[in-house]
Amino acid sequence: MSEKMPVTTAIRFLRQHKIAFTEHLYAYEEKGGTAVSARELGVDEHCVIKTLIMEDEKKQPMIVLMHGDKEVSTKNLARHIGCKTISPCAPEVANKHSGYMVGGTSPFGTKKTMPVYMQDSIVVLERIYINGGKRGFLVCLSPVQLQQALNVILVDVANE
Repeated sequence: MSEKMPVTTAIRFLRQHKIAFTEHLYAYEEKGGTAVSARELGVDEHCVIKTLIMEDEKKQPMIVLMHGDKEVSTKNLARHIGCKTISPCAPEVANKHSGYMVGGTSPFGTKKTMPVYMQDSIVVLERIYINGGKRGFLVCLSPVQLQQALNVILVDVANE
């Protein structure tokens, strides 16, 4: 693909923090999620990581990173971090917190600094694909580097 790679806030963040990554464009499909990106890039959906913007009952936002083929147990996450409830932010609220459009949300270079909770089984993967800050654009990197750059809090909150 000879298409020029976008330089997003996420890409600037990765470069600034000297994190090695590769860039991958794909044909974005509305509401296609990680199944589409995994199919388009020819990778296992388990290695494609969703960036979810959620909030607690006090409307405090957070980032939750989860395998593409898993769902977040908001009950377990709330219990783990000691709050009553956690729910996904409405798309317009998520956009405001992250500075990215839903479908193109990256955990890197968000508008607002938020705690980042990551499913602990992501760390054992060799490489992960995660949004690069634009719909139809993923970056591939080591989950250990992501963990260090974002100071993530590891949790086990995947629904089986």
